[in-house]
Amino acid sequence: MILMRHIIREGHKSLTTVSSPVLLPLSKADIKLGKDLLEYVINSQDEEKVTQYKLRPSVGLAAVQVNILKRMFAMHVTDFDNNLHSYIMINPEIISKSKEETYLPGGEGCLSVDRETTGLTPRYYAIKVKGYYLDLETESAKPLELTLEGYPAIVFQHEYDHINGIMFTSKLYPKLPLAFPLFEVDESTDETDE
Repeated sequence: MILMRHIIREGHKSLTTVSSPVLLPLSKADIKLGKDLLEYVINSQDEEKVTQYKLRPSVGLAAVQVNILKRMFAMHVTDFDNNLHSYIMINPEIISKSKEETYLPGGEGCLSVDRETTGLTPRYYAIKVKGYYLDLETESAKPLELTLEGYPAIVFQHEYDHINGIMFTSKLYPKLPLAFPLFEVDESTDETDE
């Protein structure tokens, strides 16, 4: 089970290193890694488990954040229509993106960043992605192509940056005049980390 002590922090060399493709068919170790990443994210959204295991809430976690340089990440997030986007992504690619940009008004967070950050991170409002996902029933990698918009698209791009050695802290801007906010946010609430 992944805990906060397993997550590497800002300044660690791996976080700025491009991850290697995952070999297919998946090894048992890669299947376990994918399941563990998703388990952390799901557990971190359960108040009881957050308290019990001292987890920071999140909506995504990349393999590199547990110091494994493989192109794999998990995301578990609900969009504004209450549709769940829960994936263990393997060797993903962004194949097209919208002209419109957006951002989280309160700024993004990251399990690998312990400090407070100021500024906004530009993201494409909509993206089309392809790659593979870990099918939990068959424990195999299956092809996937999908379009994501809004918050799930932001989460995907944050995790996709991780596997490309890019931290959101390197993309912070004081304001983004050409982008529109994803939603109006109450400044008194905390953002969930990705």
